[in-house]
Amino acid sequence: MVAFDRGQAVRELVGEVRAVGGGGGDAGVAFGLGASLFEGAEAQSPRQLKAMPSFAGDLLDPAQSHGDILVRVAGDDAELVRKAVEGVKAVAGKAGWVVRWGIDGFRAENRVESGRGLARNPFHFTEGFGNPETEQEIADRAVVREGQGEPDWAVGGSYHVVRVIRFATELWDKDSVPEQERIMGRRRDGKWLDGTPTPEQPNFAADPKGRRTPLDSHVRLAAPDRRNPPPLVRRSYSYDRGDGDTGIVFSCFQRDLAKGFEAVQKRLAGEALAKYVLTTGGGYFFVPPPGDAWIDALALA
Repeated sequence: MVAFDRGQAVRELVGEVRAVGGGGGDAGVAFGLGASLFEGAEAQSPRQLKAMPSFAGDLLDPAQSHGDILVRVAGDDAELVRKAVEGVKAVAGKAGWVVRWGIDGFRAENRVESGRGLARNPFHFTEGFGNPETEQEIADRAVVREGQGEPDWAVGGSYHVVRVIRFATELWDKDSVPEQERIMGRRRDGKWLDGTPTPEQPNFAADPKGRRTPLDSHVRLAAPDRRNPPPLVRRSYSYDRGDGDTGIVFSCFQRDLAKGFEAVQKRLAGEALAKYVLTTGGGYFFVPPPGDAWIDALALA
């Protein structure tokens, strides 16, 4: 992911970046619009778009946060992705844009099971079980609809949250596996602590004192009613910058920031996992609908 600060026209940047990335395939590109892009044009901005605030325990580095436009380059071939990223930076620089921050990510043991994209994070846990199985369910959680009070151009888009979260892996690995699983609220392979089969949702209400799944465990606080999951879709990546700086690039999409990510994040205050993680950067962005109509609508050419 690479975030840029505005120098010249959005249309020029989008066109050049798409040409470099090919628009899909092995090095596809996607865009996110930051709140600062709409300074002076607030009436055109998605209603909930703003600079990402600091939550409890965060230590955001301004130089590694926010930006006018986020460009995400993804693919199966790491070398092709790397070349595409360099191309994106080159064409953006020629167009007068300035790189604000960037980070490389990967998905260890990346796979799809029951329609869900799964991967193993640096804490050795498999992530992604909470995502929906079908395209329709994904759209229901992530895609802005008519009637939400958003500008017409934003219908079909999505709010994108990016959080660069550093993991204290050395401290974490000193804990036993059972203790790690109690902190997370699941087994490393995704199985539930109370014995509920992995594809099913546990009934936390039947464990009011947290004897099987601790009350301050990550999954229980994030989604206390697993049968009515938070309205968001996750797609996170691990990162490793060397010198012990490892963690995840947490990434989620939703049609409503307040009901999606922000509601979850507020519930996580005081979780047992807090002493092992530190959010250092990222931002809020809005992924525009497919096509180019949004550029014309925003008069950002």
